[in-house]
Amino acid sequence: MMRALAIGGFLTSLALFAAVEWLARREGSRIPTLGEVCAYVMRYEVGPVPVGRIGLFGFWWWLGWHFLAR
Repeated sequence: MMRALAIGGFLTSLALFAAVEWLARREGSRIPTLGEVCAYVMRYEVGPVPVGRIGLFGFWWWLGWHFLAR
């Protein structure tokens, strides 16, 4: 039961992500695409330290560690 609920939650999240991305790619849309959000985050720096890049790298590392490592 819990497994099916978790899978349903992930599929719902994926569908919502796809819908928002589709809305962002329409002509004249003010919603940023995933690429634009990532570019904005990666430009964030505190002094000489690229905090945005480190944070994005850490996020992808965490995601891979929790979902791809077995």
